[in-house]
Amino acid sequence: MELTGAELENGRRLASVLFTFGKQQTAVAARLSRAGVDRSVIVLLKNLVALGPVRLGTLADAVHSDPSTVSRQVAALVKDGLVARQADPADGRASLLVPTDEGLALLERQRARFAESIAQMVRHWDPDDLDRFIELFERFNADHEKHMPTLIAECGGSLDNR
Repeated sequence: MELTGAELENGRRLASVLFTFGKQQTAVAARLSRAGVDRSVIVLLKNLVALGPVRLGTLADAVHSDPSTVSRQVAALVKDGLVARQADPADGRASLLVPTDEGLALLERQRARFAESIAQMVRHWDPDDLDRFIELFERFNADHEKHMPTLIAECGGSLDNR
């Protein structure tokens, strides 16, 4: 089904807003990294908490990254005591990754800092506006996740056609 001009314009506007937001988040992540908190650590820990004990390949899929990259990142997390490897009960030759208590504590500290920062940022918003924004943003994220395979295929297709 072909999009209307208004629908395309909405897509352009939203893409622009998301790009700007992404740039801002990248700047925050760079600042945190210089302060000793690597964004990839938080992303991997959040996914391990959400997924439960998983193999490395499953974690790599969840973060949309190459298994070799995630393997190096996980090795550093294991070395730092933030993630542990456990024998996979279904296959003793394989291991499952789980966050340690130290990893969970680090994640909770980061979540609390981020939540406080966001709360400070929007504290002047009308509560009804904020509730509606959160509701719509949650809806956007759910739709984005459902549409990701199509987005990835379309990007892959356009890159292959260069």
